[in-house]
Amino acid sequence: MRASLHIALAGLMAVTLSACDAPVSSPRPEQRVAPARKPAPKLVEPSERSKELSAYYAQVQRSLLSQGLLRSDGGGIDTPFSKRQLVNNFIQIGVFNEFTLVDGLYTNQRSEGRVQRWEKPINVSMQFGPAVSQSIRTKDQQTVANYARRLSRVSGAKVGVTRGKGNFHVAVLTIDEIEAFGPQLMKLIPGLDAGIARQITSMPRPIYCAVYAFSDADTPDSFHSAVAIVRAEHPDLLRQSCYHEEIAQGLGLSNDSPAARPSIFNDDDEFALLTRHDEILLQILYDERLPLGTSPARARPIVEVIASELLGGES
Repeated sequence: MRASLHIALAGLMAVTLSACDAPVSSPRPEQRVAPARKPAPKLVEPSERSKELSAYYAQVQRSLLSQGLLRSDGGGIDTPFSKRQLVNNFIQIGVFNEFTLVDGLYTNQRSEGRVQRWEKPINVSMQFGPAVSQSIRTKDQQTVANYARRLSRVSGAKVGVTRGKGNFHVAVLTIDEIEAFGPQLMKLIPGLDAGIARQITSMPRPIYCAVYAFSDADTPDSFHSAVAIVRAEHPDLLRQSCYHEEIAQGLGLSNDSPAARPSIFNDDDEFALLTRHDEILLQILYDERLPLGTSPARARPIVEVIASELLGGES
C-alpha cells in the first residue's frame, strides 16, 4: 500500500531581485583554489526497531515474489489493454484524488479532481538519513537517475537529478528518521502546515512510501515542489518500486485504480516497476492538448483522441 497526496499551499510568495547595470572595472582574477572535498557522510547504526522493520519488509517482499507479484517485465501478452480501458484508467488515475482534505488533514476518501502536472523543470534531489548504508546510497542514486531520464523521455517533461537544491525531494529514511523529519520538512517546503507535517512523519507500517506534491493557491494545478518519503528498511526491489510509483505519482498521476493493468497504479502489487501502460498515461498527462485544471468530464474526449494516436492500430 502506498499513499500519494497533492497539497495546494496558500500564501506563498515568490520574490525576484534584479540589479541595475553599472560600469565595472576588470580586476586581476584571483588565483583559483580547488573546492574542498565534501566529507563522507557519518553513518550511525540503525535502531533495533528499524532492524525489526527491515526483517518484516524482507518477509513481505519474499511473500509477494512467491505469489508471482512485484513483476518487473512491464506487462506482456497476458496483460492486454484496449483504448477504452486506457482512457478509463487515465480518468481514474490522473483526474481523481486518492485522498481528500478533511478538517485540515488528508483522509483516505476518493474525490473528483482536475488535471494537475508540472510546468517547470523537475529537479530530483535525494537525501539519506544517517542510518542508511553507503551501498544503498550509491545504488539508489543511480536507480533514480536512470528512472528520471526515462520519465523525461516518456513524458516530455524536463526531469533530471541534481546534487544541489532540487524541487522534488526524495528522502530515504529509517522509521526513527522519518519521525524526526518534521523540522527539515518545514524547511524544504516553506509554509507547510504543521498538522500536515505531522501526518507525513507518522507513516503507519502498512504504508510502504508516500509522495506529497505542492502548488500555490493562485496556480493550484501547477506543481512547484514535491516530497517523497521512502522507507530505508525496504529490500532492494520494494525500494525501487517506491521510487517508480511515488515519483510518477508526484508528476501528477495521483490516484490508484483496481482496474488498471498492467500498472503500478494498482494496490494489488502485481507490478513493481513502471509499465508500458503507465508510460502512455504519462504521455497523455503531459500532452499540451490536455489543459491544466480540466475536469474528468471535459478531459475524457481529449484523452480519447490522444489515446487513439498513441495506440495507433492497436485494439
